[in-house]
Amino acid sequence: MASAALEILGLSLCVFGTLLEMTACGLPTWKVTAFIEANIVVAQTIWDGLWMSCAVQSTGQMQCKMHDSMLALNHDLQAARALTVISSVMCVIGLMVVIAGAQCTNCIKTDSVKARVVNVGGAIYIISAIFMLVPLCWMANNIISDFYNPQVPASQKREIGAALYIGWAATAMLLIGGSVLCCSCPASGNSGYSVKYAPSKRATPNGDYDKRNYV
Repeated sequence: MASAALEILGLSLCVFGTLLEMTACGLPTWKVTAFIEANIVVAQTIWDGLWMSCAVQSTGQMQCKMHDSMLALNHDLQAARALTVISSVMCVIGLMVVIAGAQCTNCIKTDSVKARVVNVGGAIYIISAIFMLVPLCWMANNIISDFYNPQVPASQKREIGAALYIGWAATAMLLIGGSVLCCSCPASGNSGYSVKYAPSKRATPNGDYDKRNYV
């Protein structure tokens, strides 16, 4: 019972982490405009994401444009695209593996094999979290370095967007959920007490049962 509860808890965390990860991957708010120095009041706010860039006007209108060429992007954006897509695919694979080995399914009959399959699924989730953590930290490091670099104009400086924070939350859920799945153990097949049956009584040669059986 405790093992099944751990599996449900770990799988729930991993599923929520996967949804947050895919949300962070699609959001354009990885980099946002930094309002500093003379750039306090501006007519628009710039959002830079993995797949598009958006300009939000002060009137509330927003215009987005997809990145024309992947090869024209910076190295951090290229790596972030590749790693986030790989991480999302691994999360889907990990979900299928965990479901195949879960105690509530009958895909695998042996309890010990099912527990190992669940452990493998947890390891896949942990690896996917690492793949997601690398571009998040790389992007945050570049944003902070450019922000404090005096050679970068104030109009080109960016701040950490909401997508990075969502990605870090997704990474934490994937790491915790994967660790819980890796710690799950097979359910014990012993019912507690062993039942022993006495041998059946045999009749005597004259057809009657031995009277000692009734004493």
